[in-house]
Amino acid sequence: MSDRTPHWILLVVTLPTSSATARMRIWRALKALGCGALRDGVYLLPDTETLRAQLAGLGDETIREGGTAWLLQAGPVDAADEQRYRSLFDRRQEYADFVGLLADAGTSIPTSTPQDVNKQLRKLRRDYDALRATDYFPGEASARCEQAWREFTALADKVLSPDEPHAVDVPIPRLDPAAYRARTWATRRHLWVDRVASAWLVRRHIDRDARFLWLETPGDCPPDALGFDFDGAAFSHVGDKVTFEVLLASFGLDQDAGLVRVGALVHVLDIGTGFVAEAAGFEAVLAGLRRHARDDDDLLAHVTPILDGLYAHFSTRHPT
Repeated sequence: MSDRTPHWILLVVTLPTSSATARMRIWRALKALGCGALRDGVYLLPDTETLRAQLAGLGDETIREGGTAWLLQAGPVDAADEQRYRSLFDRRQEYADFVGLLADAGTSIPTSTPQDVNKQLRKLRRDYDALRATDYFPGEASARCEQAWREFTALADKVLSPDEPHAVDVPIPRLDPAAYRARTWATRRHLWVDRVASAWLVRRHIDRDARFLWLETPGDCPPDALGFDFDGAAFSHVGDKVTFEVLLASFGLDQDAGLVRVGALVHVLDIGTGFVAEAAGFEAVLAGLRRHARDDDDLLAHVTPILDGLYAHFSTRHPT
């Protein structure tokens, strides 16, 4: 918290008294933004274009409903004043409470049905997203909570995806891509991060004429198909590498900086170790697409341009 925030934005309002519904709606919107309250009717936020527009909109709504509103730009007098401003946005306790919720929820996961796990996961994800959205100065508490969230979702995936592969400790041979053209590739259905990214990698960088089979169980894999991301598959977890990273190493693609960074993102989301800033955003987009996809072919078609964009992004910037 040593960096100074150049400006802060203040909304000074008198909420309408003629309509309790409007009053409650505006108050709830201010709360959802995570405003710091200097006193009744005086709300503080860091001055960003997005937050300024949202406060301005609430000010306009207040005036339309018969209240009063002034939007002001403010700045701290000194470093101590800056610390007092920022202390209004200290989310450490909220993060600690949420980590406690995850710990409690995690105890019931192993004996829960997939339907119950999905329901619990959706609710907790909404709560987590709402907390992160109002954490304007993330720090150690945010990082600890993210790790707890990764561990919780990995636990949930054991119920939702019981056929997740176990890593083996074997050498990864270098293969000739020319021998892997126009082949049938197979993995477990209901694609998630490692499987959908691996399918993208195969089609974009290994076998452009690949045909995919989405298996109900790994035992359904035909003998002539190239299985990936399940126990006994031709390509699956090896050591600390996820399937995507094993494919990179197998086909000599691990010298491509952009693909390596995509692999790091997949690794974070599949195993929960490491950090890639874009990982949470990709996970949220993938979760939304999977809810609306007709089937796994449809999901892969929609995820492909997103992974294309991430690859281009990672190929033109230095890793941090």
